[in-house]
Amino acid sequence: MRKRFDDLPEVPVAAKLRPPTETGLWRTVKPVMDVDKCVRCGFCWMYCPERAVRKTGDGGYTIDYSYCKGCGICAEECPKEAIWMVEEE
Repeated sequence: MRKRFDDLPEVPVAAKLRPPTETGLWRTVKPVMDVDKCVRCGFCWMYCPERAVRKTGDGGYTIDYSYCKGCGICAEECPKEAIWMVEEE
């Protein structure tokens, strides 16, 4: 029997590459998420190369800055512009 796409486990693209590593003090920009604009499409989670975007219990997403490198892929992939990059403080 063929599996449907919906039946496959949810695994981000980056999960198969390598385990995540913590970010040092060198990050210069970081993503900020507006949860009110978020439509929960999962693109940020799917394309984050460091698996810093995490699913929340309510089906939303959050950013774990311990692992975020500040690449901006999540902001670039967000179709609703719910994520943008700001300078690190």
